[in-house]
Amino acid sequence: MSENHTLNAFIRILVVDNERPHAEIVATALSRVGYTTDVATSGEKAVQKMESEIYDIIFTDLVMDGVDGFGVLSHASETLPEAEVILMTGHGSVPSAVTAMQQGAFNYLLKPLDLSQLRAVAQKAADAIRLRRENTDLHTRLDEKFGFETLVGESPQMIGLVERLRRISPTNATVLIQGPTGTGKELVAQAIHQNSPRKNKPFVGLNCAALSENILESELFGHVKGAFTDATSDRLGKFEYASGGTLFLDEVGDMPMPTQIKLLRVLEEGEITRVGSNLPIKVNVRLLSATNRDLAAAVHEGTFRSDLYHRLKVISVRLPALKERTGDIPVLMDYFMRFFAKKHGKTLRGMSAAARRTFLAYDWPGNVRELRNVIESMIVVDYDALLDIDDLPEELESYVPAGAVAYSVQAGRTASVSEEDSSGSTLSTDASENVSSKSAVSFSDASEALTSLVGQPLEEIERLFITETLAFTGGNREEAARMLGISERTLYRKIKEMQKKTQQE
Repeated sequence: MSENHTLNAFIRILVVDNERPHAEIVATALSRVGYTTDVATSGEKAVQKMESEIYDIIFTDLVMDGVDGFGVLSHASETLPEAEVILMTGHGSVPSAVTAMQQGAFNYLLKPLDLSQLRAVAQKAADAIRLRRENTDLHTRLDEKFGFETLVGESPQMIGLVERLRRISPTNATVLIQGPTGTGKELVAQAIHQNSPRKNKPFVGLNCAALSENILESELFGHVKGAFTDATSDRLGKFEYASGGTLFLDEVGDMPMPTQIKLLRVLEEGEITRVGSNLPIKVNVRLLSATNRDLAAAVHEGTFRSDLYHRLKVISVRLPALKERTGDIPVLMDYFMRFFAKKHGKTLRGMSAAARRTFLAYDWPGNVRELRNVIESMIVVDYDALLDIDDLPEELESYVPAGAVAYSVQAGRTASVSEEDSSGSTLSTDASENVSSKSAVSFSDASEALTSLVGQPLEEIERLFITETLAFTGGNREEAARMLGISERTLYRKIKEMQKKTQQE
C-alpha cells in the first residue's frame, strides 16, 4: 500500500449527484485510492449530511433539482469552511463553474469524467488540506510552547491578564508577579520572555527561598576561585548566564536582607561583582520576579527593603486564586484532560457529570497546580476511559454530590454515594446493581422538573435544555454537545438560531 493511499484514509469525501449510478462510480474510484467516501443523491441530502458529518472534500454536480451545486457550495462555506468543493459539470455550464470558482470552489471537472483526472484533482485538494493542517499544527505547537495560549482561561480576570501581558512583554521593564502558590507565576514569566525581543536569549530561573544567603549570592553573581572553601574555580552566576535574556527570581520575598541590598545595586548600576572579586561586570538582563507574600506588608514590617520593592514593581501583575475565577475550572479541566491523556497514552471519553460537579464544588486551595495534579492522577488510575467519582483522590471525595453514581464498565458494577454518607469519604458498592440504577437516580431526581415542562412547546424545552447544559459545563460547547447527544456543529447552529430569535423578540 502506497504512502498516499495511507494518507488518503484520513480524507473524507462527499459525492453529490442526482444520478446515483454516477455518484457511486465517482465514490468507488476515489475509495480505491484510499479515500473515505460518502454519497448524497440530492443537494438537500448533501446539506443534511454536512449538518451532522465532517467532510474534507465535496464533489458536487452543478445542475441539480432543488439545491444545486451553488447551494451545496454556499452551505459548505458556512458549515465546513475548511472543506474544498469541486464541481462536476457539462460543457454548456462551464461559465457557471468558473463563477463558482470565483466564489470559493477549488476546481471543476467536465462530464463525462476522466477517472485519472478525477483522482488527480482529488489529490491536489487533499494536498492543499494537509498543508493547511500542517501549518495550523505548527502554529498551534508554537503557541502552546511560546504563546499566551498557555495561560488557560476565559474569565474576565484571565482575559485582562493576557491583554496586560501583551502590552508589557515587548518592553524591558522589570515585572513583579504576585499571587498565591500554584497560580502559575513562572508560566507567566516564561510567556513574558517568549513574547519579548529577548525570546532567542536565555530564560534563567532561580528560587530564592531554597538557598542560604551565601549560596544565593554565589548563584546570582557568581564567584572567583578561592572566594570560599569549596570555590575551586571561577563560576558564572545567573546574571551573567542570562546575559541578553531574562532572569526570573521566584519567591523573591524570601531573599535575605544583605542580598536585597546587592540586588538593588545591580538593578541601579547594571553591573554585578562576583563573590571574592572587586571587578565589576556589566550585565544586560531583564529581571522578572515573583512572590506569594504581601511585599507591601513586608516593607511595613521591615523585612523587605522599600527601595527594592519599588524597583522590582515597575510593572505589577497579580494572578487570581482559582476560587476567584471558578468559570475557568471547566476550561482548565478539559485542557489538562487532553494534555495528560496524550502524555500518558490514554484513550479518554471525557468526565462524568458527577465528577464535574465535584470539581466545581471543591475550593482548590492549591489553585491551578492542584487541579492539574488531580486530573493527571485521575487519568493515570482510570481504566474505563471515563473520569468518574471512583477516580477522585481522597481530598475530593467529601465534595461528591449526594446520590451520585459511578458505573464501572469493566467491573460491571456501580458505586453510589447516599445522602447519609455524601459528607464523608466512603463509597458504598453493590455488585448486584447495574447501569440501570444510575438512570433511576437521574430520573427520580428530575421527575419534578420534567413535570413542570409538560405542555410547553418543544422549541422552548430545547432552548431550556441547551441553556442549562451550557451553564452546567461552564460554556464548554464540546462537552455540552456530548451531553446533549448532538454534534458540536449542530449545537452551534442551534445557539445561533436562539440568539437570532432573542434579538427578534
